[in-house]
Formats: sequence, C-alpha cells, structure tokens
Amino acid sequence: MTSTQLLETCRDRTTFTLSDTDDSRTLPSAGAVTWRLDCAYETPFTELWRHFTDRVATDDVRSLIIGPWWHDEYAELRPALELLLADAARFPALRALFLADCTGEECEISWLQLSDITPVLERFPLLEELGVRGGDSQGLGPETLSLRPVRHEALRVLRFESGGLPAPVVRAVAASDLPALERLELWLGVSQYGGDTTVADLAPLLTGGRLPALRHLGLQDSEIQDEIAAAVAAAPVVAQLESLSLSMGTLTDTGAEALLRGQPLTHLRHLDLSHHFLSADMCDRLRAALVPAGTEVDVSDRQKPHRSRGEEWRYVAVSE
Repeated sequence: MTSTQLLETCRDRTTFTLSDTDDSRTLPSAGAVTWRLDCAYETPFTELWRHFTDRVATDDVRSLIIGPWWHDEYAELRPALELLLADAARFPALRALFLADCTGEECEISWLQLSDITPVLERFPLLEELGVRGGDSQGLGPETLSLRPVRHEALRVLRFESGGLPAPVVRAVAASDLPALERLELWLGVSQYGGDTTVADLAPLLTGGRLPALRHLGLQDSEIQDEIAAAVAAAPVVAQLESLSLSMGTLTDTGAEALLRGQPLTHLRHLDLSHHFLSADMCDRLRAALVPAGTEVDVSDRQKPHRSRGEEWRYVAVSE
C-alpha cells in the first residue's frame, strides 16, 4: 500500500507532516495545507496531538490526515480517534478527514486496528470527505472497523480501503441516508481477511434510492468481482453514474460479458476495470463497444492466473 491523497480537499493543498513535538519549523497557515500527523514510531500520539492543537489554529484546519498513530508497537486507533472527537468543536472548518494513511512498509493494511467510525460522522456534521484504511481483519485487537447507519447531510465522498471490508460496514453504508454523496468507493477484499460481503449486501446500494447525488461508484478489490459485475449490469444506480470502477479484483470474461449484455454503459465517462483477468479479445470488445461513444475504458494491468496442481488462482490487488 502506498500513501493516498484521495480527498479532493487534500489534492488542492500541500501536505504538511508533523511527527515530532520538538519540531521548531515555522508552520504554514492552518487552512493552507493538509495536515498529516505521523508518530514516526517515536512520539506518543497524545503528545503529538497536544503539540498540533497547541501550535496550529485548529479552527481554520480544512483537511486532516491521521498517519501512523503508534510509537512503539501496533495499537488500536480508538484512543487517537477519541482525542479528535473530544476536540471536534475546535475544528469547525474541517471538511476532509483520512484515517490510517499508512503504507505497507509501515503496517500491512490487514493489521491496522480500527474501531467504530460512526462518531466521526456524528460529531462532524459538515464533513464533506471521509477516507478510511484498514480494519484489523487479523484480529490483533479487541475491536475492528465498524459503522452504524447514519444520516449525514454534507458528506460528498466516502472511501473505505480494506483487504477485507466487513459486510456489516457495507450494510451500514447501504442503510445510511447520504443525500449529498457523489463518490462512494469500497475495497471489498477477500474472505481470508474478513471481506465477507455478498451481492445481497450490495443490493440496497445498487438501487441508488438513498444516494440521489451519486455520480461515481467503486466496488473494487473483490474476489467475487464477476458476481458484482453481473449485479451491476442490471442495477438501477448505474443510470445516474458518470463513472464506474470494478477494478482491482478478479474480473474475468464472465463478468465482462455480463456488463456487455446488460444495460447500456455508453453514458459513462469512465469505466475502470484495471487489474483484471480478461482475455485480450474481451478487452478489445469492451473498447469497441464503449470508446466510440466517448467512454474511457481502463483495462490496464492485465493479470494471469497462478496455476498449481491443475487449479487456477486469481488474486485481488490488495488483501494483506
């Protein structure tokens, strides 16, 4: 995993990282940068948080990234998250938040020990963009990533990056009222790492009824990508989309055939199927069907199945 600047608010700003309480640099204006807190395996997060909130005009902070929050060994996110929640009133301008922005070199995605993130949406009613990485599918701690159904009027972007996204989280997203949500991206992952989402869990999302503003949908990194493609091919939500991503998973010609035989996709500006197991002929068919209509089709990063003892194995882009 690489560090992600997924949020639009973050993209428009230079990222400024704080990792040391002895940092004597002249700090930029609070609202001019995306702030990234990184304990760098040395500073307790409690101390770094106090350093940050004492030195920075938090009422002007618009975007915040929580990087590695542990200083000696992997730890649960909850204590760090509780500090943010306790100080929520000090961040009235916060519009973008990314939790657990850690690279694979810092911590495997399946080791990131998250918790219930529902209070983030409850305490920050003006938040527009939320990104979350991890889930602790290895059971390293007593908690794992969770979410309860919520109503949030302002959220425009929601992204979960996981090698195994728990089905209850997906069902909670589907049961939430998010009238302003424009972009939803779910890395579903594999069952070995807790990714137990089924097509039935996704069904309420695919109707689009609770997501009237949705323009981009990503159902990615799944070992049941063919089943998802077949469901998407007949999903009402597709008609309102401008872009669709079924990338990073185990998509084969079976799933792509379902897409071609399903509802028209020529209204899409972009169809992302990258990291796939499609044949060259199928890639040509997809481009021939969609590109002339103006749809950009990404079929890059073609994979080949592993073969062992007469069996074929297909793999997602991100699991552990």
